[in-house]
Amino acid sequence: MTIELIPAIDIINGQCVRLCRGDYAAKTVYGEDPTKMACEFERRGFRRLHVVDLDGAKSRHIVNSHILRNITSATQLTVDFGGGIKTDADIEEAFDAGASMVTVGSVAVTHPQLFNSWLEKYGPDKIILGADVRDGKIAVNGWKKDSDLRLLPFLRDYVERGVKNVLCTDISRDGMLNGPSSALYAEVMKAFPHLHLIASGGVSSNEDIIQLDRLGIPAVVFGKAYYEGKIDIDKLI
Repeated sequence: MTIELIPAIDIINGQCVRLCRGDYAAKTVYGEDPTKMACEFERRGFRRLHVVDLDGAKSRHIVNSHILRNITSATQLTVDFGGGIKTDADIEEAFDAGASMVTVGSVAVTHPQLFNSWLEKYGPDKIILGADVRDGKIAVNGWKKDSDLRLLPFLRDYVERGVKNVLCTDISRDGMLNGPSSALYAEVMKAFPHLHLIASGGVSSNEDIIQLDRLGIPAVVFGKAYYEGKIDIDKLI
C-alpha cells in the first residue's frame, strides 16, 4: 500500500470531536485531550496528522494555536493545520506554533491574491489548498456558504499557479461513514495526475482505503472511522 494515511483531530472547546456534514449541532466528542490523542496516533505508527481548528473556522480567525503548539512539542508528527486562517497574522501564528503545512480553503475563494501571496512566500510544499465540495461547488467559511465555483476549474487555476497539494472533502459524506467519493477523486487525478491529492470524507473501513489506494489516490484523511473502531490500523500500517 502506497497511500499516505493521515488521521484527523478536529478541535472544539479544547476537545477532539467529529461533526456530521460540517454541522456544529451534530457533534460527537471522542477525547478530552487532543495532545494525548496525537501522542496515541504517533505510538500507533502514524507519521502525519491533520488538525482542524473548528472554533477558528467558525470565528474566522485561529483560536486553538496553543493546542497545535502542544501537539507539535509533544510529538514528531508532521502536522498540517487548518481552520480560521484568514490573515497574514493567522498563517504566521500557525507556522510559529509548529505546523509543517497549513490548509487554506476559504481565502483561496474570497481573496485569491492573498492566497497567491502565501503560495509565493512560503512555497507550494507548505500550502495545502482546501477544496471543500458540496453539490459540485466549492463551499467556504466552515462549509456554511456555497460559492459559484466548480471544483475542476477552481483547481486548474491554482495548479497553474503552482499548487501541489490539495485536500478535497465531499461535505455530503464527511462524518457519515458511507464511503468516500471515489469517482470524484478519480476525476481529479485524471485531470491533474501529478497532484498530491488528499481524499477526505466518508471513509468507513479498511476496504475504503484500499480502494482509494488502488485508484492511485496519494493520501487519505480519516477520523470518525478510526475513533469508532471501524478500521484496523495494524493491517494498514
